Amino acid sequence: QVQLVESGGGLVQAGGSLRLSCAASGLTFSNYVVGWFRQAPGKEREFVSCISWSAYYADSMKGRFTISRDNAKNTVALQMNSLKPEDTAVYYCAATSKGSSWYVGDYDSWGQGTQVTVSS
Repeated sequence: QVQLVESGGGLVQAGGSLRLSCAASGLTFSNYVVGWFRQAPGKEREFVSCISWSAYYADSMKGRFTISRDNAKNTVALQMNSLKPEDTAVYYCAATSKGSSWYVGDYDSWGQGTQVTVSS
């Protein structure tokens, strides 16, 4: 049974930084692409970033967010800098064996989410 657990969310002022972490178990971690998505109130879940052997980002996150993975520890981190109020959302970690993808439907395992709130 695949389990993904996010941590590191919280409240930060605009311009600040947060580091999210996703710990995975129950899968051959190195065989999976791990992605981060976010969902703000009243909005659809949207792609943030994913990582296989390469990293991919949504355009609005390029230059501010950095994703990394540690296959020895089965973890993926998302370093978020220069945060803006519009980054406020619940951030979800997800895993897929289908290859790098921005599409929510390609990910079949999800964490419970962690709240990120950026105050102005």
